[in-house]
Amino acid sequence: MVAYFALQVIYARRKYKISPPDTMGHPEFERIFRAQANCSEYFPIFLSLLWVAGIFFHQGVAAACGVLYLHARFRYFRGYTQAAQGRLGPLYASARLLWLLLGLAVAGLLAHFLLPPSRPWVPVWPLWLLGAH
Repeated sequence: MVAYFALQVIYARRKYKISPPDTMGHPEFERIFRAQANCSEYFPIFLSLLWVAGIFFHQGVAAACGVLYLHARFRYFRGYTQAAQGRLGPLYASARLLWLLLGLAVAGLLAHFLLPPSRPWVPVWPLWLLGAH
């Protein structure tokens, strides 16, 4: 996906005749460039949370959140390239998914390090953390 966004910047540079390292020019180019930069800035955070949530919580749940996040980011990129206001809905959706991945990662880490290894944690760990044994 990052490669797709980078290719869109290259195509926009050619279309509007903006040579690197310039980042100013036609407003449509600036939106495409900014959308690509915004997505690239959040990608390391997304990958880290996806990895930790997948290892310590559940691979399937983390993968589903990951697919939804990528879809939201694609919609964000498309919306931003058309109009600056078109990015807001997908931006909020991708932010909520990042928070969800963070919550899953924290829950998985807490369960991994706080629960005894012999107990199944998925249905039990919230009660265990609250002290109901």
